[in-house]
Amino acid sequence: MNKITKGFKHFVEKAGVPSLITSAIALVLIIITSFFGHPEKDYTGWFAWIVEFFSKSILGISSIFGNSFGIGIIVFTILARTFVLPLMIYQVGSSKNMSLATPEIKPIQEKYRGKRDSASMQAMQAETNAVYKKYGVNPYASLLPLLIQLPILMALYWAIYQTPELRQGSFLWFQLGGTDPYFVLPILAALFTFVSSWMSMASTENAPGFTKAMPYIFPVIIFFTALSFPTALSLYWVVGNFYQAVQTYFLQNPFKMRRERREKKAAEIAAHRAIEKKKRKLRNKK
Repeated sequence: MNKITKGFKHFVEKAGVPSLITSAIALVLIIITSFFGHPEKDYTGWFAWIVEFFSKSILGISSIFGNSFGIGIIVFTILARTFVLPLMIYQVGSSKNMSLATPEIKPIQEKYRGKRDSASMQAMQAETNAVYKKYGVNPYASLLPLLIQLPILMALYWAIYQTPELRQGSFLWFQLGGTDPYFVLPILAALFTFVSSWMSMASTENAPGFTKAMPYIFPVIIFFTALSFPTALSLYWVVGNFYQAVQTYFLQNPFKMRRERREKKAAEIAAHRAIEKKKRKLRNKK
């Protein structure tokens, strides 16, 4: 069995067959709805075909809901997020394994601290990879959802700008191609970004300092970006981050995981005290 086959089998085991089926259904729906969308113009750019595909899908979904382009973007966002669900589940599993591997990786890092020669670096890498393999950790798993979502975000951005129906359409109190006059969407986008980021961070044990700062940095970036970007993109962020917050709650419930860590720590302390108490009794008998 070659590395690609092993890697795919490992991915399927971690992501789970139900999530892969759900992802496939979401992709099929996106493809089917793209046949019902008919943009008024041709698209330009090096990834024009992706922009056109997204535009057709959003327009096709919108036509099902009475040409409501806002609802079209909302449904498309849910389908797009569902499509990358297996990657998110795989990332969560890898993150949990990483929390188990971290206590063994730290001594390795301390062992080679200050050593920058090639032999030491190779030895440290080999020992670290051995720990990763032991716990089934893929250090690059966290990049997979990002690598998928960035093209989606870029294509959606250009689809809005290059599709007159989306740029000129309106939904609720705002125009999709303009900015939110009441700042509701930027605030919601920042709020749901904070919630989803905080929940992901809170469920991770021994998170590095930079990771702990992310829940407070990302919302600020999203807020000020949403102030100047089309509200259609802000709507995508609001729905997408709300979806991610709900997803994180069910996949990485931080409240449950924190409670389990507290119970585990309390059990360890109780076991340690019981051992010490037993040792004292033995000493007293002597």
